[in-house]
Amino acid sequence: MKDRQFKDRARCRFCREKVEDIDYKDTQTLQKLATGQGKLFSRKRSGNCARHQRQAQLAVKRARYMALMPYIGGQG
Repeated sequence: MKDRQFKDRARCRFCREKVEDIDYKDTQTLQKLATGQGKLFSRKRSGNCARHQRQAQLAVKRARYMALMPYIGGQG
């Protein structure tokens, strides 16, 4: 039983929730995948699989273009 919980936790957050496509308008989710400066976390840091990391990258770029997310954050 404990082993199953670990496997479930080890999977990508989008795979666990069975998300097909990451929406660029969902800025709350996208903010969790970026640093305070607006840089995207790596796959290792965010825990995303390769497929969802690519989708997240595209979604963040689209959100930035639509001015839903900043290109950079903070001062300096």
